[in-house]
Amino acid sequence: MEIASLPSCKRWQYMLSVYRLHLSLLLFKGKLNLCLLLIFADIRLWDIAARKTVCQFSDHKGGVRGLAASTNGDILVSCGTDCTVRLWKVPVLKMMDSSHSAGEVLKPTERYVWKHAFWAVDHQWDGTLFATVGAQVDIWDHNRSVPVNSFEWGKDTVISVRFNPGEPDVLATSASDRSITLYDLRMSSPARKLIMKTKTNSICWNPMEPMNFTAANEDCNCYSYDVRKLDEAKVVHKDHVSAVMDIDYSPTGREFVTGSYDRTIRIFKYNGDHSREIYHTKRMQRVFCVKYSCDASYVISGSDDTNLRLWKARASEQLGVLLPRERRKHEYQDALKERYKHLPEVKRIMRHRHLPKPIYKAATLRRTMIDADKKKEQRKRAHSAPGSITVEPFRKRRIITEVE
Repeated sequence: MEIASLPSCKRWQYMLSVYRLHLSLLLFKGKLNLCLLLIFADIRLWDIAARKTVCQFSDHKGGVRGLAASTNGDILVSCGTDCTVRLWKVPVLKMMDSSHSAGEVLKPTERYVWKHAFWAVDHQWDGTLFATVGAQVDIWDHNRSVPVNSFEWGKDTVISVRFNPGEPDVLATSASDRSITLYDLRMSSPARKLIMKTKTNSICWNPMEPMNFTAANEDCNCYSYDVRKLDEAKVVHKDHVSAVMDIDYSPTGREFVTGSYDRTIRIFKYNGDHSREIYHTKRMQRVFCVKYSCDASYVISGSDDTNLRLWKARASEQLGVLLPRERRKHEYQDALKERYKHLPEVKRIMRHRHLPKPIYKAATLRRTMIDADKKKEQRKRAHSAPGSITVEPFRKRRIITEVE
């Protein structure tokens, strides 16, 4: 369910960054703030409760492509196509600070110039290092104007990067050559590389199971992997009918949200092959970025129609303060649904979602194509010598090779 839609920024929303600890404190105090990265050299800090821009971070001369926050939320790191990395001091906002000037423009505290354009940035969960990607992977320190380390494996552009939440020195990247690469900062070279048949647009680690990560792929699916066994996916998450552009895990690690080129947002269970929820509106266009709030109650999305939207993580959940009697009633209803979820009538009601006609038709066509491919494979095996054709599971079918 859509709760709010922030005013148009007259530019494309391209990426979001939620403060890992800073946002938690603001939520505890009754404020909900986040940073919005725009495609045209403009970064804004929003107060979602008031639907206002608190302040702007404007100094980039080109498009801003990456945004990340330090562990304590005091420092904001941005990078872009102008070959620069900028560090910003985040202002401290109070509860009564709703009259803060929306036109205030802040300047960066540090500005680092490098040799090539940047595509993404991510900060360590615990430490002072951050990583930028583009022509190569560069590791930076807050107090150094040049990278402290650089990694390169191939000549293709690296398009996304994420640090591991459990092991601060481990990070994963995806590149335009359809590869997913793991790096360890304690080593002098990349650790492992996985090459798939289609490109991975974004990666996100499971915060509760740091050995697992999920990749948002161009083939409409998401793939969950265990870094200890990369020769096959643990789970293949299906339902989108176009490329999956972004992904983010809930702080609980039990669910993740995806945004797709098919103009929908879906919420999956970490071990579920189909989505439990789908969000869409008539005006919302291609979704390029999604984020979970730090209390796992809300989902924030940015799309091509120049709007930032706030959704409830559970569409039927009642907002506001619940009386003890109301809370017990909701718990009883949830227990009933969990107990009888295997019954066909209950299962149909729980799974049913209204879809826009283009999405419904595209899903039907996709199912028809998949069924036709299955029939073709069955007929090949039926008319071939026994054992001449091996059946490869779908979890391995999209992987070309693993390089160490």
